[in-house]
Amino acid sequence: MGNVNVQHPEELTVALESDEAVVPATPADSIDGPRPDGPTDEVNLGNTFIPAPSAESVTPLFTNPADWFVPAFPEKLEDLDVNPGFLADLALKVVPLDVDCTTFSIATRLRLGMMITEALLQRLCHEKFIEAKGVVGLHNHRYAMLDHGWESLRRLISTCSYAGPAPVSLKAYTEMITQQVRNRPPSSHQALEQAMSNLILSDYAKEILGLVVGSGRSLFLTGPSGNGKTATARALVNAIPGEVWIPYAIEVDGQVIRMFDSHNHVPVQHANDNYDRRWIRVRPPLVVAGGELTLQSLDLSFTETQRFYEAPLHIKSNGGVLVVDDLGRQRCSATELLNRWIVPLEYRVDYLTLSTGKKIQMPFEAIVVFATNLDESDLEDEAFMRRMGYRLNAEAPSPETFTEIFLRYARSRGLAPDESMVAFLLEKYQAEGRIAKSCDPRDLIDRAIDRCRLHKTPVKLTLEGLEIVWNGYFGRPGTDPRRPTKARA
Repeated sequence: MGNVNVQHPEELTVALESDEAVVPATPADSIDGPRPDGPTDEVNLGNTFIPAPSAESVTPLFTNPADWFVPAFPEKLEDLDVNPGFLADLALKVVPLDVDCTTFSIATRLRLGMMITEALLQRLCHEKFIEAKGVVGLHNHRYAMLDHGWESLRRLISTCSYAGPAPVSLKAYTEMITQQVRNRPPSSHQALEQAMSNLILSDYAKEILGLVVGSGRSLFLTGPSGNGKTATARALVNAIPGEVWIPYAIEVDGQVIRMFDSHNHVPVQHANDNYDRRWIRVRPPLVVAGGELTLQSLDLSFTETQRFYEAPLHIKSNGGVLVVDDLGRQRCSATELLNRWIVPLEYRVDYLTLSTGKKIQMPFEAIVVFATNLDESDLEDEAFMRRMGYRLNAEAPSPETFTEIFLRYARSRGLAPDESMVAFLLEKYQAEGRIAKSCDPRDLIDRAIDRCRLHKTPVKLTLEGLEIVWNGYFGRPGTDPRRPTKARA
């Protein structure tokens, strides 16, 4: 992995040709580093003893791997890991995009240095695709297209229309993402508490979530709808320490796979410009896939319009969290979807197919959270469940937890709640045979605020208002306590 600049060499010894860094051992209460998911015992939110990790476990002690594994700035064309001919073709596709085309403007678009960009443009000049129109500055010339260049451009566009930042090789991406993820420090208790600050969770649940973040294993999150499964899964990414470097795109056999997605990747400014700008530093991504997820969306996306590949969602989630929300509501069956994940979860790689039929191996270094209200017995897939890292059951809140959720959310909306209001609601649950859910306090309070705004009255909680919004939320009349209603979806 020679294109990675390892900072602070006096403090770290790294084997650049392997996937492991030589680091000191952590204390016995640390969390094991990532490894393939294996069988574990089922867990829930009850008070269950959690055995301490083995004292033999070894974990890296990096504060932020993104500060250590900085992609080194390429000084010359030979330092790049992509064929120069491919880069010259890419430069030709970029030249017409600027009215005033200069070496600097092309270098900015390709995320390459001035000297490398000038070498590519001089190659195009030599082949009579473009011509130099004048000197702007040192290693900076003005260029224009020639007729022969337009002919070649039409041929290139018909094969691949990608005209963005220069890609990196698949090998470089695999090494970079693997090194960063596997050398992360365990998430601190403070980081986990901060990430889950808006949720009310038991100490046991926080323990399991800490293990998930620290180990990189997957999580199977079950329980009735409305009890915070999705919110918990989404908050998990905030507990991941540091950032990650990802490339804008990857090149494989002259084909381009676009990796950076502004919807799922949030850029973070690096301390300086002395790095390979084909890479971008981002926060650990959070990718959420719900009912729209299909088996096809887990493969490379290629259309005749764009004529280059888009990385699938689970590959874009590398270095972060992938949430498969509402498992069982997808267009394909839950069993088909779970079978698709067996290899990626166990071996931390996935095999994708190019339009040419060639299969490529991609790293899969993301925490996968499966959130569902299905019972495990409904899945009937023992092979998949054995590969789950951890299991957590989000149960209905106890009266004490319901009270805390109600009071905390009401105060967050600037209201002055009274515990008698909570007692009133709990009595209605019992009288109508309903099961309280963690989302109910938020939904009822929001509707009470809606009613105050409708009547243009001061925003406050009253028993009368809660009674009205209760009926509007659950429906009326109430059910017979002897015939409990089904949980609200």
